Amino acid sequence: MGFILRWLFALLLLTATWNPTQWNFSRWAQDNWQDQLPITVLAALVLLIGYVIYLRATLRSIGAFGMVLVTALVGALIWVLWDFGLLSFQNPTFTAWLGLFAVSVVLGIGLSWSIIRRRLTGQYDVDDPDD
Repeated sequence: MGFILRWLFALLLLTATWNPTQWNFSRWAQDNWQDQLPITVLAALVLLIGYVIYLRATLRSIGAFGMVLVTALVGALIWVLWDFGLLSFQNPTFTAWLGLFAVSVVLGIGLSWSIIRRRLTGQYDVDDPDD
């Protein structure tokens, strides 16, 4: 259940920032930044904090190579589903949602990796003492 919540929060962060509908920060900020600049800046900072948390945790737990590896794994899974005819990329809206899903999986795994590793191996991760 913990991984699912971390993944859902990653998906929420990504879709709140941008998605193919009109309900996202990017479109709202483009339309309203002149009239509502303080709220736009506040919302942008809240989203930025979310990205810093997710990206820092992901980079610390699986590193850049791990992010590339997980992205490649998700990409290969999508490729297999497309090859079997289970996915189609004809609809750009679906393709955008699929991309958001793929990135959220990478961020969810990155944030959860220490917990997953501890359960698999029984070893705890310890922060570097010079941080």
